[in-house]
Amino acid sequence: MLTSPSSPSPSASVPRLVVAAPSSGSGKTTVATGLMAALTARGLTVSPHKVGPDYIDPGYHSLATGRAGRNLDAYLCGPELIGPLFAHGARGCDIAVVEGVMGMFDGAAGERELASTAQVAKLLRAPVVLVIDASSQSRSVAALVHGFASWDPEVRIGGVILNKVASDRHEELLREALESAGVPVLGVLRRVAQVDTPSRHLGLVPVAERRAAAVDSVAAMGSQVAQGCDLEALVALARGAGVLSGAAWDAAEALDSSPPPPLPVPTLGAAPPDPRFRPEGPRPQTPPEGGPPDGLKGKVRVAVAGGAAFTFSYAEHAELLGAAGAEVVVFDPLRDERLPEGTRGLVVGGGFPEVYAAELSSNEALRKEVSALVEAGAPVAAECAGLLYLCRELDGQPMCGVLDATARMSERLTLGYRDAVAVSDSVLAVAGTRMRGHEFHRTVVEPGSGAAPAWGVLAPRRVEGFVERGVHASYLHTHWASEPGVARRFVERCRTS
Repeated sequence: MLTSPSSPSPSASVPRLVVAAPSSGSGKTTVATGLMAALTARGLTVSPHKVGPDYIDPGYHSLATGRAGRNLDAYLCGPELIGPLFAHGARGCDIAVVEGVMGMFDGAAGERELASTAQVAKLLRAPVVLVIDASSQSRSVAALVHGFASWDPEVRIGGVILNKVASDRHEELLREALESAGVPVLGVLRRVAQVDTPSRHLGLVPVAERRAAAVDSVAAMGSQVAQGCDLEALVALARGAGVLSGAAWDAAEALDSSPPPPLPVPTLGAAPPDPRFRPEGPRPQTPPEGGPPDGLKGKVRVAVAGGAAFTFSYAEHAELLGAAGAEVVVFDPLRDERLPEGTRGLVVGGGFPEVYAAELSSNEALRKEVSALVEAGAPVAAECAGLLYLCRELDGQPMCGVLDATARMSERLTLGYRDAVAVSDSVLAVAGTRMRGHEFHRTVVEPGSGAAPAWGVLAPRRVEGFVERGVHASYLHTHWASEPGVARRFVERCRTS
């Protein structure tokens, strides 16, 4: 019988396992989300995690566990932060479940194992459960599992879960074949239509857009995993994870160890872009003498766009803003006609404004408030969907008109990690600051950059994004835990604008 420990495990030793697969589409999300839900239903406090930059799966994880879904991305944050960020998210939990990305050994293109599920499993010293789509094979499954189990001896595959099994006879053939592979079968799942989750141009439909249906889907996943998997064996496997060294990440400590921004923040967008942007390294952000004036030490209100149209955000961003002195208030551009009272800065992250262009456009009162906030010089940080929202129009629908650019849907998928360097001084970074980002969209903004671009992308070499007045708008999704000074700089600009 599964029981919660009398006191939660220290985050460095919390039981944990990684759910991986040979390829995308094998059923990782179904198994990982279902396992989170099944363990939560049995009284365990489950810490949910996702390898890679994906914002959508963590929404389902959060629904399954009642806790914020957190990403573990070794490309965006660096391998050295995987353990600390995991430990931060797993504080006070009984067990952690980490959903992998793509195939187990797939990572950043041309970077060997970097950002792969296998690398994260090694960094976390966590056993792996391999999910196999068995729908079109029987005895061959043994060769597949043997190959994955032997490819990298530092990755410990502790068991397999067979997904999409057709019948009792099919299951019998698979189990018989796997006896020779030496990897135990920890679960068998049949295809069940009700656990299928709808997809569209950028993957699964986010939880925020289908709340009631998503609740049903997650419950179905939890029921299927509970019935088809050996939960006792999975928990026992998770308890065999190694102890992590090092302290858990902490937003306040991360800010203390990062260089503060120079004050006052320079006038933005006045200088033309430097076409010679250099990738060698960041220009140092020297601390101001004596720190900020006493009158600037109180909380400042930062509005963060949420709701169905803007669902992409890393939990650590709000934590860093709060630690830097912001009061973070979430608002919904689809429903709220005004920004939160007293807003001094605005963050508009990723999501699907293209799906809600008509509704966003019809909220003219809020669009005018956003434009007025920008005219007043307040700092605005916009990523991807936020960039589209600030344009003159999106697919012919009027938007905020802050940027002299138009946006439209495209047939072409733009996807991949990016190495970037800040080209222009902005509310987020001084020119020369190096950051890594991720692009994921099927839209085009014309022109792609302003007179003062936000970023110089190193491969393929180009400039992109806009720095105008207090606005920093770009297609790049970045993870501020890799550069905590971004949050500090943004909040200080909120104080002085």
